[in-house]
Amino acid sequence: MSTLSDTSTWLPLDGLAPGFDANKAPVTGDLDGRTFDLHDDGSGHSVRITGTTVTWDGSAAPAETFLVDDDLYYLQFHPAAREAVSLLLDLRNGRALVVTTTIGDHGTPRVTQQFRPATLGGTEARGEPMAPSTALTGRRVLWVYSPEHAYEHVYLSPHWYTWQCLAGPERGLADTDENTVYRVRPGIHVFAWREKVIPCASVTVADHRDARRLRSHGVLFGLDGTGEHPTHFTFGAHGRLLSTTVHPAGLDPAED
Repeated sequence: MSTLSDTSTWLPLDGLAPGFDANKAPVTGDLDGRTFDLHDDGSGHSVRITGTTVTWDGSAAPAETFLVDDDLYYLQFHPAAREAVSLLLDLRNGRALVVTTTIGDHGTPRVTQQFRPATLGGTEARGEPMAPSTALTGRRVLWVYSPEHAYEHVYLSPHWYTWQCLAGPERGLADTDENTVYRVRPGIHVFAWREKVIPCASVTVADHRDARRLRSHGVLFGLDGTGEHPTHFTFGAHGRLLSTTVHPAGLDPAED
């Protein structure tokens, strides 16, 4: 008898990690030696990049830096036991987005996220700020993380999406979880989700500009199979748009 509906048998986060990062982009040292001051809602943060280490508000942590687009960088680091930070830096437009992912003691979802748009000190902010977006709603996308791992995403609404594993150790599993989408640049979005079965959350930076050649960079962060220890790893994926659902006026979930 199938055990797909028995969530107690689902793979823990640390069981997914081996090989899942095969399509991860190479890290870049473009920002080595640079310091950025971020300003958001009257507060601020300072981040300095030194090789594979960032100093975040005075605390040092290992970090990975990925080039997403011209002058657009994604930094991922794990500054505290139950906290991870995903940082988008748009050097061209003087803007940033800080996503803090935190493992809580209880609740559903167990792992939560906070999104804080910011500006870069010493740089004139141009264009639109990074802000919530409904641009992905209605899309069905195939994401391939490695030769063995493939998933499809169906972006249902500004709050929900459905995932299904098409290849890999989770093949046949599917669920609907919370998501958040922020526009970074035209066609480039932060897509983040929070799972309710496995205590984990993800932040991805997804380039949707070419529907046949999508690209994403991201992180999964949560608890291992024991439920006691954090698991934090980065990955990448290549994708393509499979279809788009267009709802009639008045029934579009992207509408307010």
